[in-house]
Amino acid sequence: MPSRARSALVLTSTAALAVTLAAGAATAAPVAAGSTAAACVDTSATLPYEESFLARTEAQQLIAGGGFDDTVAAFREALCGVGSAGAAATLVKEQGAALWRLAVDRVQGRVDTGGWLSAGDDRPLYWARLAMVADLRRWTPDFELTAAQRQQLIDTMDRVLRGQDDIRFPAADRITRTLVTGFDPFTLNRDVRQANPSGASALALDGVTVKGPNGPIRIEAALFPVRWRDFGQGMVEKALLPHFRPGKKQVDVFATTSQGRVGRIDIEHYNGAWRAGFGDNEAVCYRGIAPIPAGIPTVTPQPQWTVSTHPITAMVKAGTGPFPVYDNTQVTEVPGDTPIDPVTTTCPAAPSPGTVRADGPTPGSQARAGGGGNYLSNEIAYRATLLRDAVGLDAPGGHIHTPVLQGLDASKPQELTNPTFEANRAAINAQIRDLVLVAAGTVND
Repeated sequence: MPSRARSALVLTSTAALAVTLAAGAATAAPVAAGSTAAACVDTSATLPYEESFLARTEAQQLIAGGGFDDTVAAFREALCGVGSAGAAATLVKEQGAALWRLAVDRVQGRVDTGGWLSAGDDRPLYWARLAMVADLRRWTPDFELTAAQRQQLIDTMDRVLRGQDDIRFPAADRITRTLVTGFDPFTLNRDVRQANPSGASALALDGVTVKGPNGPIRIEAALFPVRWRDFGQGMVEKALLPHFRPGKKQVDVFATTSQGRVGRIDIEHYNGAWRAGFGDNEAVCYRGIAPIPAGIPTVTPQPQWTVSTHPITAMVKAGTGPFPVYDNTQVTEVPGDTPIDPVTTTCPAAPSPGTVRADGPTPGSQARAGGGGNYLSNEIAYRATLLRDAVGLDAPGGHIHTPVLQGLDASKPQELTNPTFEANRAAINAQIRDLVLVAAGTVND
């Protein structure tokens, strides 16, 4: 197995190649593993809310615990050898792609990065990505870099290091192409040690091929941030659209996933257009109808509700693991003629009152919560299924809410993992995998 130092040097070599190929680049000198000094990064500059959590000891321990501390240091040093905005763009794409593949290989047991956290932990990738984004934000190159160019570099890193550019399905016949999405950790203000089992499941499934009842099932996966602004800018649709359009590599089944309720798994039957009332990883709230950006295929007029096309009955009855699985048909609605309140981004946003219905929405009603609530879990399900309908994709698809990942002791705030926490993640991962395979196994029945 490669060592942690070896993993870091692999990425350093990738960075050097990127710098060499880009126009105007200066070749970066080799970087010793573990080096942290980088004169071109102003570490005194103030970081925005989400990245400010990097100052916490736990965040740095989670990077090191995954064996990614040398990787982050190598990226920081590589920035100092970049001589142009074009070279920086190449560096970000190359290093971002390399770290995503390294993270997937680590979770799936193909590489040992040398960290002390378990291979299945999703948190090292989250914090390493955040650290690299912070370095881009505080980078002081010796050439002119506009604010727009810097933001484009950050956006590219955000996308590439979540695997959104790495979704590659084979075009062969009789392969069930299955797309799974997960999320970053969130509510860091409550507990900076948070993990997200949906993200861990996505890493564990990316690129996996499994023998199914009707032929091979190929799974590709990607992650998404817990941030309203990315969704409003169309990140979900831009990532999914190339794989939802007709063609030989069009998906046959998809599942968006997120962390949901304690002790249970919910297949969310209905998704609502309403977003409301809870702060994201940037401490921003949003209350109003989910905006669909210009240029994105959609249904007009924008529907209040979308519906899962998962084989829910089969998934509920499949006996996939220790957590009970439910067909969650609950929604919250208001009458269709209710005036729509002005949009607000102030936290805390005002509550969204309405009538809770156990058996789905009333025809003509307005959404105030889908089965998955009115946070980003509901919204990724809404956006994915709305896009499905807009492009005419005939495929099983919808949202799976994982159980809450429990096990960390609140009375031991320095404890980053323990056997109970690890066992709970493994159990959730296994059951989500089996549920995805049940859905995929119904294709071509």
